[in-house]
Amino acid sequence: MEEQFVFNDIFFVILYGGVIMLNTVAALYLLLRRANAIAPEVTSPIRLRRWSASFLLALAASHVFWLFYAIHPSPLGYLTVCCLDILLYIPTIAGILMSMLQDRRRPVWPVIVAMVPVLIVVALGIIRKDYGVSTPLLYYVLSLLVLIMLYMCISVQHYGRWLKDNYADLEHKEIRQSFLILAVFLLFFLLYSSASETPLHLYILQIDNVLIVVLLVWRVETLQQLSESPVQKTAASPDIHPSIGPLLKTHCEDGQIYLQHDLTLAHLAQIIGTNRYYLSQHFAQQGITYNAYINSLRIRHFIRLFHEAEASHRIVTAQQLAYESGFHSYSTFSATFKQNMGTTVTTWMRGSEE
Repeated sequence: MEEQFVFNDIFFVILYGGVIMLNTVAALYLLLRRANAIAPEVTSPIRLRRWSASFLLALAASHVFWLFYAIHPSPLGYLTVCCLDILLYIPTIAGILMSMLQDRRRPVWPVIVAMVPVLIVVALGIIRKDYGVSTPLLYYVLSLLVLIMLYMCISVQHYGRWLKDNYADLEHKEIRQSFLILAVFLLFFLLYSSASETPLHLYILQIDNVLIVVLLVWRVETLQQLSESPVQKTAASPDIHPSIGPLLKTHCEDGQIYLQHDLTLAHLAQIIGTNRYYLSQHFAQQGITYNAYINSLRIRHFIRLFHEAEASHRIVTAQQLAYESGFHSYSTFSATFKQNMGTTVTTWMRGSEE
């Protein structure tokens, strides 16, 4: 950080102080507030709230560290602040990303162990007064961050399949949008590790920090806490598995259980008298997911309701019928309808009326 620029540019001083305040307030908000302001109907994962708050507090602390360095610049101070940033940022970023995946509890300790070389290199640098080790340290961190992101890319694909195998409604559950957060994280560290410390560079770094705060709070408040655990084989009567098809026909299709909002695989298995493992295996043998099975029934129910309304000359809306058919979100219904019918619901309704 260019200390002369920091103290001479009043606009940057205001922005810098505002970013410290924003990080701190956002962290306290995530820690202390239980209800969501952005999506009140959503219950956020507690683990994600805590890791996100920890990262935001780390950002605020980092700004204070760099401010002290700007006041008292020295090679030792620069190396110390870089080390503190690495030790605070990387584990908390990993904690955030792992907390988004709720199919199982993923540990963060491997990332913490990866911080040991940082401590060793910094300690040797201080002992030998070789303060140039900060540059390879930053490259090490960038490499580690890239590995974490590759892991996340693979895990998100598996997580998406797990969601479809266990949930009929994916609203507030999918995390593909979180790749935007990954991109902003990567941009932050690319700027952070850049050799350039021009005023423009420092301004962009602060703006990127603001984007991180906004995206994190949005992600925390729009991600639903899930209580499901991975499907595991449990004891069940040998004669239950072959009868799953008829049981589904009787209880789910004829009984119209699929109209329940947020119907999960575990709940359906309990209703028909089997367990999650056998029910999951049944859908796998059929070559479909649980999500596809339930939503196909809902689409058929929507079509039936529409034709009944048309026959009785009642005026209805697609949104109304979608909700009555078990869909919690119209956007989910619209995407599912197009996937099942090969056309948009508006086009189909117009064609049916002609």
